[in-house]
Amino acid sequence: MPSPHFPGSPDPTTVPDPWQALHELLAAMDAEIEQVYLARGIEGVRPRFASPLVRLAHTGPLTIRELAESLGRSHSAISQTVAAMRREDLVTSEAGPDARTRRIDLTERGRSLVPFMEAEWRATHAAVAELDAELPHPLTTVAEELRRALAHRSMRQRVLGHLVEPPR
Repeated sequence: MPSPHFPGSPDPTTVPDPWQALHELLAAMDAEIEQVYLARGIEGVRPRFASPLVRLAHTGPLTIRELAESLGRSHSAISQTVAAMRREDLVTSEAGPDARTRRIDLTERGRSLVPFMEAEWRATHAAVAELDAELPHPLTTVAEELRRALAHRSMRQRVLGHLVEPPR
């Protein structure tokens, strides 16, 4: 249906998002892992906190940049995760060696959760292996094949190959 603000241009967001099912599935799996935490009386902890908590337990204090690099995540994503972890009293953030950096360390609460988080991490990896064995196309294999295809021709290149820009 054409937009009153853009006559002759149908709203492209009315077409189903090809990634929606994957986003919903990942969110549902995270919600179920969070239920494991809640069943053990662990409130305010999200599955995305597991790897930073465990890493900090094994390395000691790190800057957000160091933590992001060690986990293969973006600075922005880890910065947001650290802010959420700080709100839940899992980590502290203190001035680093220069005014632009902050050193992140575990609080007593964060440290006390690490043994369980490590056990959950191992259990989650075992569950993923179990799921992979049940699928005709294991998700870990599909993800690696997708990574290789994007290394051959990036998403940017693919989008640009399909992009038809409106006249100016």
